[in-house]
Formats: sequence, structure tokens, C-alpha cells
Amino acid sequence: MNFVLLDEISTLPQPYDDARAAGDLENWRSVAANAGLGAAAAALTGHDAGEGLLRSIFGNSPFLGRCILKDPGFMLRLAELGPGSCLDGIIAELDDPTDPGGRDGAAIMKRLRIAKSRTALLVGAADIGGLWPLEQITAALSRFAEAALDTAVGHLLRSAAVKGELHLDDLTQPQSGCGLTILGLGKLGAGELNYSSDIDLIILYDPAIIRYSGGDGPQGAQSFFVGLTRNLVRLMQERSADGYVFRTDLRLR
Repeated sequence: MNFVLLDEISTLPQPYDDARAAGDLENWRSVAANAGLGAAAAALTGHDAGEGLLRSIFGNSPFLGRCILKDPGFMLRLAELGPGSCLDGIIAELDDPTDPGGRDGAAIMKRLRIAKSRTALLVGAADIGGLWPLEQITAALSRFAEAALDTAVGHLLRSAAVKGELHLDDLTQPQSGCGLTILGLGKLGAGELNYSSDIDLIILYDPAIIRYSGGDGPQGAQSFFVGLTRNLVRLMQERSADGYVFRTDLRLR
């Protein structure tokens, strides 16, 4: 089995907690076997760089360790394809307007949170393995944040159109010509998000472009977009069993 990720690893730090690394490595083998992935997991851990990477992650980051144990199939995909291809796939799969579940807020929240967990793992592996420099790490995190925002906004706009609150030309591209603008400030605006960054946003709408059809005229449109903004923040930062996406700050500093 070919593991692109392992071929690109340049250095691996020694785990600071050998006992945790050893225990989670055994947990990983068990979880993978229970998911029907025992042979692939054995191939990964049978590779010196593969076992070294897993030990380094488990021994240095309990959070990333939990990401691996909750999603063993993705760890194997990451090892096979490498972080760049996996990030492209995550972003491509984020928003599928033809998916009936795409109109379900709970389904979108889960999809976003799983995607964030996978992005954190692939970026962390690229970092720990010495594959990506700092600039590429922050750019990848920022790219994912933009894609997650785009998915959440698209979901909210489509839902509003289905309810008759907003007219959109194309439900498959709800952001096009909708009159809503989101500006990323700070680290997001500069493409420099780090692992623990929140996202700072300004959200604007253009009354001359929007086609609000929910009633009460301009006041109704204003109330609608205030509510949409609150729902966007909820989709991004509300904690669930799958975690959260990004803490979201709308306050100018």
C-alpha cells in the first residue's frame, strides 16, 4: 500500500508523553480493526514513518489523537493521499446543494464540524511531519474557514428561498447576486489563521440588490439579515458532540 504522506515526511518530533502515545496507538489498532480497516492500519503502523507519525501525534496532541480515534478511515485516507489532496477533497465535499440533507441545519452543522476536525488533523500532520512551512499551514486553515463560511451562508440563503423569504436566481449558487457581503478581518483577512484563531467578520447587505420577499419592507429585510447573521454565528461556533467550527466575532476592535 502506497502512503504519499509518509513519503513526504522530513522530520518527526519525539512524543513528550510516551505512555499516552503507546496507549493510543493500541486504541487506534483496535478502533481500525472494529471499522474493518485492520489490514490498512497494520500497513500504516508497519511503516517506520507511519508508526512514528502516529506516536508523535498521539504523544503531543490529545485533541488530534481524538480526531484519529473517532475517524480512523480518514487517517488512512490522509496517509494514502497526502494533506493537499485531502484538503481539496474536504472543501469540494463541504456543500452539495443536490443533497436533500443539505437543507437540514443539523446535517450542515455536523458536516462542517467533521470537516473542521479532518482539516485540523491533516494540517497538524503536515506540521508535525515537516511537510508544510508556516505560511502553508496558515493558508490552509484560512482557506478552510472561507469554504466553511461559504457553505454555511449558502445553506441559510437556500433555506430562506425555500421558505419564500428571499428570491434567488439559482439555488445551486445562492450567493451569486444575493446582495450579502462578508468581509474577513484580522488573521482571516490576511490568510494567517492559526490553530486556535477565531474569525473576525463584518457582514453587510445591499438594499438595492437584495430581493427580500418576507414582508414588512426595509425593516423586515433588516430583521431578516440580522437573524441570518445570528444563525450563521450559531452554525459556526455552537458546540455539539462533534465540536465547533470557528469562534466567530462580529465586534470591531
